[in-house]
Amino acid sequence: MSFRKIGLGLAAATMLAGMALPALAQDSVYVPLFTYRTGPFAGSGTPIADGMHDYLRMLNERDGGIGGVKLVLEECETGYDTKKGVECYESVKGKNPVIVNPWSTGITLPLIPRASVDKIPILSMAYGLSASARGDIFPWVFNPPATYWDGLSMIVKYIGEKEGGLEKLKGKKIGFLHLDAAFGKEPIPLLQELAKDIGFEVALYPVAAQDMQNQSSQWLSARRDRPDYMIMWGWGSMNGAAVKEAVRSGYPIDKFYSVWWPGEDDARSGGAGAKGFKMLNWHAVGTNFPAIQDIQKHVVDKGLSKAPKDKVGELLYNRGVYNSLLIAEGIATAQKLTGKKAVTGEDVRRGMENIKLDPARLKELGLEGFTDQLVLSCADHNGHRAAFMQEWDGTKWVKISNPIEPMTDRVKGQLEAAAKDYAEKNAGWPKRTEACDKAS
Repeated sequence: MSFRKIGLGLAAATMLAGMALPALAQDSVYVPLFTYRTGPFAGSGTPIADGMHDYLRMLNERDGGIGGVKLVLEECETGYDTKKGVECYESVKGKNPVIVNPWSTGITLPLIPRASVDKIPILSMAYGLSASARGDIFPWVFNPPATYWDGLSMIVKYIGEKEGGLEKLKGKKIGFLHLDAAFGKEPIPLLQELAKDIGFEVALYPVAAQDMQNQSSQWLSARRDRPDYMIMWGWGSMNGAAVKEAVRSGYPIDKFYSVWWPGEDDARSGGAGAKGFKMLNWHAVGTNFPAIQDIQKHVVDKGLSKAPKDKVGELLYNRGVYNSLLIAEGIATAQKLTGKKAVTGEDVRRGMENIKLDPARLKELGLEGFTDQLVLSCADHNGHRAAFMQEWDGTKWVKISNPIEPMTDRVKGQLEAAAKDYAEKNAGWPKRTEACDKAS
């Protein structure tokens, strides 16, 4: 676990030198960023960390922060290790953070019971416990814009449409290549339920963290099993190695799909043979947005970013930008709701619950067309937004579908049952006492 203080303006840095951080909170907002720039997951973690930092730093440099208060940004290196992640949390919670971003399902899970006690909201953006979308049961956890169960249902739905309808998947075999960790296992119950309902077979190919870059046995098994489709739930160096191994083993790359985590470098790992690899996404790539151009102007060009200039605008960098967009909106909405500038974690929980990123707001923020609308509420902490399929054309990601809505009819019941089951299995799980705003 290591810390790095970042994102302070001169005045804030001068104050920090003479005061403890809690005193500084009177006229600033503390946002810790859990990151991993080292280890086997750094290939995914680094660009996301860069995008998260740079968007918030841009707000400091361009606007003086949010609502007239500076953001105090501090990274804590977790290495994607659960123990280190919990240590990071314990180290920052006394500094009055307004929100935490675990950036690991494994780290998120042990933090969920702590959130309501410590009054610190958790943002696990499109990862973590799918059931935590239920705001009535998990008032301190937010996982927009879609859950892993939503994502799996979208991929299966898209494959079904390509076959001529979901019923055409009956008798087919779908492989599931996944990191053998909480993250990779999260969608398996829904996949097995869909297989039972629709009539397809599932072949599971777990990949241990220590074997992420050596997947020969998994792909040898896939050659033997001959799955009609392969769905990947990977992270870090696993993704690039999987694409490379799929190409090497001769698996039909146009039948290879992934949830929303591979980046450009992962696709490039497969060389020319990776053309046709597909993945879900919900936001744009590129820099053709005023907000990202402001990041370049106020942060990157001034040497205040760790990101190589040619990586700004790539998929995972922009994923980090999206994450920090949610943080900033949660803070800004909390300021509007409370009339306070230096908001607290309790205030930002309310702010997150009232986020309304409609087209007009996205345009105001310089992100028109960057992503679709997102509205959260007291009951819905996710949004369950549609995603689209994109395909690697050999050099870049190309959007190839219209928005794919989650299979809500199949996911909702499973999600509600899982949320209730979580509350029942965790003895003494508190009933929600936090009031809902009328707008929520």
